[in-house]
Amino acid sequence: MRTAQRRTTLLATTAAATAALVTGGLLTAVSAQAAAGCQVAYSVASQWPGGFTGNVTVTNLGDPVSGWTLRWSYGAGQQVSQAWGATVAQSGSQVSAANVDYNGNLGTNGSASFGFNAGWNNSSNPAPTSFTLNNVACTGGTTTPTTAPPTTPGTPTNPPTTPPIPSDPPPSVPPQTGLVGWATQNGGTTGGGGAPATTVTNASALTSALNATGSAVIRVSGTISCSGMLRVRSNKTILGNSGATIVGCGLNVSGDRNVIIRNLTFRDWNDDAINVQESATNIWIDHNTFSNGYDGAVDIKRGSDFVTVSWNRVFNHDKTMLLGHSDDNGAQDTGHLRVTYHHNWFDGSKQRNPRVRFGNPVHVYNNYYRANTGYGVASTENAGVLVEGNYFENVPDTYHLGEADSGPGRLVARNNHFVNSPAGQTGGSVASIPYSYQLDTASNVKSIVTGGAGAGRITV
Repeated sequence: MRTAQRRTTLLATTAAATAALVTGGLLTAVSAQAAAGCQVAYSVASQWPGGFTGNVTVTNLGDPVSGWTLRWSYGAGQQVSQAWGATVAQSGSQVSAANVDYNGNLGTNGSASFGFNAGWNNSSNPAPTSFTLNNVACTGGTTTPTTAPPTTPGTPTNPPTTPPIPSDPPPSVPPQTGLVGWATQNGGTTGGGGAPATTVTNASALTSALNATGSAVIRVSGTISCSGMLRVRSNKTILGNSGATIVGCGLNVSGDRNVIIRNLTFRDWNDDAINVQESATNIWIDHNTFSNGYDGAVDIKRGSDFVTVSWNRVFNHDKTMLLGHSDDNGAQDTGHLRVTYHHNWFDGSKQRNPRVRFGNPVHVYNNYYRANTGYGVASTENAGVLVEGNYFENVPDTYHLGEADSGPGRLVARNNHFVNSPAGQTGGSVASIPYSYQLDTASNVKSIVTGGAGAGRITV
């Protein structure tokens, strides 16, 4: 609403598998040890309605190899949609993953990794039961790990109160493209879950579907022109089909919970593109593109909480992401406004990337900032913001304390990468991050984010 300012590889011979699978929503991990040759680890890193992220790592236990192909079959109709660190193709149930240029050669005891996104049926997602490496079957016994896996996808079991900060992983480790961050907390965020999908093609149908009670998966098709703000009720997943665009209006999540908004393009909105307010909780805003709107692209305020804003692109726009609308609203906002912003592409967006009041901790990590002429991040009104592993390029004011008439907040910055940009202003301490996450090397964030952020980069 109108308010005040400022994201493997395999080997030859025999192999072993470590498999993590999701069956009926339960994430379960098993491992296998093979004879000398290679050792393979397969895992489901994260899962959401209709999709999951898989990771595969191989260690060469035999002689050095040059070039490899790993094959496996799925038993429940899973379909791979995109991959990184390998060239992956699927025919029927069989998946083939071949090395790319940089990881085709593996020395003895050398390892490589690749990842992929895939679709599943929201009911069963069993791990592959066998693999072949260069057409040689991988065999081995199976053991169960001693650490219990999560019982809800995306939510850690017994998470540490102060988790260790991940060290920079090697560049071959793929980014997390499933749900990560604050929206995994407070029971997690599942949106419409496995509800049947309804496709809408005009403003009237979209308005009705968003405002209906009960769980729903809403698919937006084509370009929908509208005005004002469309109310979104609880337990909704809103997905954009290829090219789906909302022009002129925005989505308002007010006092409701458990909403997912993905793969949509918003432009020319006349208020906010997405507004989250009045103690709305468990919201995931992911892989959307925003441009040329009136006010905020994503504004979160009035006591809202447990929100993840990930893999979005904002360009040709001024006021990007406001967190906390007013200096006078501390009574409602303090203890809330906990948001994760990660792998977003702030592509020349002027300011509020984000602008934060009161929330603590707010986690801003692995985002790419390019030519933001106003500023990158502002921490105000006693907020606590962790600015971590971001890539700043041609940004004269990367982050600071206070903004306009708002008093200073607290800000901790670490592991950021600067290109023609200064390190910003820091001060004070920030509360610990309660969830697990993977921190990409900051110098790789530009290529990772520009290769994956925005609408049209995922299959939903």
